[in-house]
Amino acid sequence: MHFLTYILCLPVIRLVSLLPYSISYFLSDILCFFFYKILKYRLKTVQKNLKLVFPKKSHKELKMIESKFYSHFTDITLESIMAYGMNKKQMEERYKYENIEVLLEMQKKNKNIILLCGHYSNFEWLLSIGYAIKGNGYGVYTPLSNKYFDNLFKKIRKKHEAYLISRYEINNFMKDLDKNRFHLFGFAGDQSPRKVGKSYITNFLGKKVPVFTGAERFSKENKIDVVFADVTREKRGYYKTTFTEIKNIKGSDYGITDNYLRLLENQIYREPYQYLWSHNRFKHLIN
Repeated sequence: MHFLTYILCLPVIRLVSLLPYSISYFLSDILCFFFYKILKYRLKTVQKNLKLVFPKKSHKELKMIESKFYSHFTDITLESIMAYGMNKKQMEERYKYENIEVLLEMQKKNKNIILLCGHYSNFEWLLSIGYAIKGNGYGVYTPLSNKYFDNLFKKIRKKHEAYLISRYEINNFMKDLDKNRFHLFGFAGDQSPRKVGKSYITNFLGKKVPVFTGAERFSKENKIDVVFADVTREKRGYYKTTFTEIKNIKGSDYGITDNYLRLLENQIYREPYQYLWSHNRFKHLIN
């Protein structure tokens, strides 16, 4: 079944990746109407999350964020496919790195880097960071259940100088790092872990929830610098990223994680519609 689904979808993916940008975004508008108004894709989850995070906003304000979210959601969904057909020049024209010198200065000191971001704005194209730095960029991710699509998305990332590492394999990968190469590891640290294991209970967007601390743990165990990637949408199909080094708080077990969450919150409050509200981030809400 997985292979059949892949074979049926692959021609569509290839076609979409080759469309002119104007047609791709026209298609995104159509898909937005379908997902939002017809299918109502995860609409209850989106509405629940927005009400939780913005209890003081009016119904009209919440509906505005909701509507803009679905437009943004279909844009970034198609943009992840568009990357398949984009070359280096096209990617660099549409995805800018404002102060890449922050990373390059770290590399001058022979430092590896952990790049933390959230599921905000176009986090997918952030994997083109390999064009701007020395060595390899790796995205730490949860493998897809469909191995054919999983391999396809690995291929798309590799085309733009990035590689994917399963979160189940990152421990062993870190232990065997090539000391003669530079490595940058991208973590989206705002997923919703279970309330057990290595998760940490803290406040995020005004709610007490468990959070992952893997990036902080890997940073401390391997002496790797941590940087936050602040991605913003300048206009449709164009993005920029600025970098902020995240310092640990002396004497704190979770200083890096806490600082990361505050930076991410600032992003979300600035332009709420660009966050991935369809993700059930608060399913383990602590009362």
